[in-house]
Amino acid sequence: MEWFSDPGYWLGRLIYQRMLAVLYLIAFIAAARHFRALIGARGMLPIPAFVARMPFRDAPSVFQLHYSDRFFAAWAWCGALLAAAVAAGAADAVPLWAAMVMWAALWAMSLSIVNVGQTWYGFGWESLLLEAGLLAVFLGNDRTAPPVLVMWLLRWVLFRVEFGAGLIKMRGDSCWRDLTCLYYHHETQPMPGPLSWFFHHLPKPLHRAEVAANHVAQLLLPVLLFTPQPIAGWAAVAMAVTQLWLVLSGNFAWLNWVTIALALSAVPSWAEPPSSLPAPPVWFEVLVIAMTALVLVLSYRPVRNLLARQQRMNASYDSLHLVNSYGAFGSITRVRREIVVEGTADAVNGPDTTWLAYEFHGKPGDVRRLPRQFAPYHLRLDWLMWFAALSPAYARAWFVPFVERLLENDRDTLRLLRVNPFPDVPPARVRARVFRYRFTTWRELRQTGAWWHRSKERDLLAPMSRSPRPGRR
Repeated sequence: MEWFSDPGYWLGRLIYQRMLAVLYLIAFIAAARHFRALIGARGMLPIPAFVARMPFRDAPSVFQLHYSDRFFAAWAWCGALLAAAVAAGAADAVPLWAAMVMWAALWAMSLSIVNVGQTWYGFGWESLLLEAGLLAVFLGNDRTAPPVLVMWLLRWVLFRVEFGAGLIKMRGDSCWRDLTCLYYHHETQPMPGPLSWFFHHLPKPLHRAEVAANHVAQLLLPVLLFTPQPIAGWAAVAMAVTQLWLVLSGNFAWLNWVTIALALSAVPSWAEPPSSLPAPPVWFEVLVIAMTALVLVLSYRPVRNLLARQQRMNASYDSLHLVNSYGAFGSITRVRREIVVEGTADAVNGPDTTWLAYEFHGKPGDVRRLPRQFAPYHLRLDWLMWFAALSPAYARAWFVPFVERLLENDRDTLRLLRVNPFPDVPPARVRARVFRYRFTTWRELRQTGAWWHRSKERDLLAPMSRSPRPGRR
């Protein structure tokens, strides 16, 4: 079928698949490095306890069949090796069917991890990587021209990511409608980056222009994706540029990078393919048509969610994360609160007790430390600490287990932290307090060298030792 494929998108497919493979690689590496403390057999939310109460149909995963920390580590590192091979071009050096098996394996291996990740994997970009990764299975490789139907499905994902985010902003916080949300957002976002302080201090008229440009990028440009070329391609390029602006201003794991990959897939190639691309085999055409039909049927609930007044921000409608709803920052926090976790070697509390702070890699702590850039790498504990500061309910299941592991100087937990003030002997007690943080002004930065100013608000966890049950306030 001549209409089935279009060689003009060979470069868009190439960029998309290579970017996606790199993001898979980063996701698998993060899982391998973090899982023992978060979801390992002795983790804060152990996989064995989760699969014991969760039916396979609700969370399909290889770890429903068998779990050990060694098996998980091998699974994650094998996923990383496969992703690295695909990123290096392995899927283009094998027959079409083998390339599809490689991409399907990446998707299934990632799905197995996400479905047992619990709270730590409850972010929209997990589902986005899975949905985008499943479509990559049906994109083919250098042995065939890109299938038009799947290229349109990629635009459909991009549309839902951007348009869903735009609608939830307009339906949500009033500051999106009066263009003032960025008076606060650069300062209060979950994990600021090294340029966030500078973005926060931009003139307010420029902040309002940023919000207006965001509305254009998320409410107008997605509609243009379905217009003829070159309009659709230029709209996609503009969306990629706005995503790069977000990359510069904060840390949002691989959300922005998957979106950029989706956008670049919609840009037609300006160069001829390196060699003629043959028409795909019939069996491949049948699979692509079947996949397209499945996506269209499963799109009913995401479309209904887009039209609903009570729009859900991020939602998966099946345990395979096939076709999902997306959105971000329907409401904006005006005040930044941070949990500061401290330990002491003193057995008795008093005015002379010395408390030393644990420092995290990404979340603000030391007021003199400029935030770092980590995205697309994902620091799951740091992100959940931001939610816990908003409401202790976010941390009810895992925060006390986290503190218990600090009291033991648990090696795997301490690897998630930047500074352990008790490297030799575990602390006698650990406490947690909530502080209000704000960016310093230019004058304060010059005078003190501090990027943040903080003031205590309340206690979150009273001093806790290894033996007694924790007292919480």
